[in-house]
Amino acid sequence: MSLQDRLRQLKSLAGPFAPFDVAGAPDDPAALFLTWLEEAIAAGIREPHAMTLSTVDAEGRPDARILILKSVDAQGWHFASTKAGPKGRQIAAQPHAALTFYWQPFGRQVRLRGPVRELSRDVCDADFRARPLAARAGALAERQSEVVPHEEDMAAALAEHRQRLDSDPSLVSQAWTVYALWPAEIEFWQASTDRQHARLRYRQAAGNDWVRERLWP
Repeated sequence: MSLQDRLRQLKSLAGPFAPFDVAGAPDDPAALFLTWLEEAIAAGIREPHAMTLSTVDAEGRPDARILILKSVDAQGWHFASTKAGPKGRQIAAQPHAALTFYWQPFGRQVRLRGPVRELSRDVCDADFRARPLAARAGALAERQSEVVPHEEDMAAALAEHRQRLDSDPSLVSQAWTVYALWPAEIEFWQASTDRQHARLRYRQAAGNDWVRERLWP
């Protein structure tokens, strides 16, 4: 059997899924997002705060990776990374991005697109200090995505930065940055087993008001 045939036989969107009352959705998309997130957490869905961050580099070539949502507030949807790595360089060159959440057991997807900005140094430092020791040591090395010439080099660098943190637990990486994406548009997608999926898009209009639009599946 070919790979194509095997993939066709795999089940997808089997359900059952709860209906999505598009007409009854709140005016504020953040409120609906937080409701869906809380329901995913309550249901025990693994890593409900995981999301795909999509960016483009200076040449317009797309890139994507999985990150963890840090918070949602009036400044937007928060995520963190080092400015010294590819994500940071890409955001610096093109400060727009997309976020995608998918809660498979519920058949729910949320997509956001919009501008990205850095948050205050206090926010960045607090987030860095809240990270596990190994993660802080790796960030202090500031060599994300670089080629590792020898395994012992990486081990030595991590050991060095662990010692620095042992000596000074308040130490932070000045390259560590918390970003906030404020969506120019955000789409909520609820799967249906008959493929008549419910899609609701919120689009930012003049005066920071939201326009709600029902989309075809």
